[in-house]
Amino acid sequence: MRRFTRRDALATAAGATTAAALAGHATAQPSGSGGAGRQTANGRLYEIRSGRQRAVIAGVSATLLSWQVDGVEMLLTHPADEVGEGFQGKTILPWPNRIDHGRYTFGGEELQVAINEPKRDAALHGLMSFVEWQPVRHRADGVVLEYLLPPDYGYPFRLAFRIEYAVDDSGVRSTLSAKNVGDGAAPFGTANHTYLAAGGDRIDDIVFELPADTYYVVNDRLIPTGTAPVEGIEYDYRSPRRIGPTEMDTAFTRLRRGSDGNAVVRFARPDGVTAELWVDRTHGYLQVYTDDSPSTDRPARAGITVEPMTCAPNAFVTGDGLITLRPGETHCGTWGYRIFS
Repeated sequence: MRRFTRRDALATAAGATTAAALAGHATAQPSGSGGAGRQTANGRLYEIRSGRQRAVIAGVSATLLSWQVDGVEMLLTHPADEVGEGFQGKTILPWPNRIDHGRYTFGGEELQVAINEPKRDAALHGLMSFVEWQPVRHRADGVVLEYLLPPDYGYPFRLAFRIEYAVDDSGVRSTLSAKNVGDGAAPFGTANHTYLAAGGDRIDDIVFELPADTYYVVNDRLIPTGTAPVEGIEYDYRSPRRIGPTEMDTAFTRLRRGSDGNAVVRFARPDGVTAELWVDRTHGYLQVYTDDSPSTDRPARAGITVEPMTCAPNAFVTGDGLITLRPGETHCGTWGYRIFS
């Protein structure tokens, strides 16, 4: 019997897989500079530029579909006319990762959301991975999109989201705000699922630095059962070293931060490019996935995603990092990528 992999789960959650092989340097193509492009499988496209930096944002799931530096694609991505796989570049809302059995209790009420990962009996990556956000403004170096999430049976809360993507000389950044526009408290969490391309055939030769002291131990359905220190085990990348053959689909916390409050993940790629993912204090968790089981026939380990998360996996059940927004309250958080070459 074929082993069920993480990528199979993500393909089920997406509702479709793409039959085309994905190249590590696939490029999102906007139709025209400075304005929203044609309608695609990923919605309208918004190109933004500054100096060496160029990014393309897709309206569906407020996706970071492309980030180029000097014309070179930095992301493991897919063409705009394909749905893609693995939630590449998507903004994940209103919860990241999994809700065990899709069931949680909030405000004394037991709630059930749809199971979209049936073989793990879990609700994966929220409710907004295939909805299109609407433009608020679009300028040469930035775009702002918004989406109003209505209540439903399993998530009876009303949240208004606004996201800004901007580029400058150093890289690309994303700022998300979430406002509770309902009349009761609401649980909330978010992540982003962008993959950095390997800069070679595989991620094994990336020199990786991950400033996390603790990782989440999980069961065979990837639901956390506890935490443990990374000290002395294969997940300890607090000092830079090659990723090597290590496989991760692993959440981390207790992030080490600089004087500015940001935690910084470093990727020194074999092509000579060093990229950094930085996250502000609102992102206390990182999920690392080493792309070991793509659902399409492209090569494995062609990229790596380090997902900035505001809460732990299964936070709607455990409360670990869960944000509760009172009526009228707003949450705001920022993360970004920058480049050195």
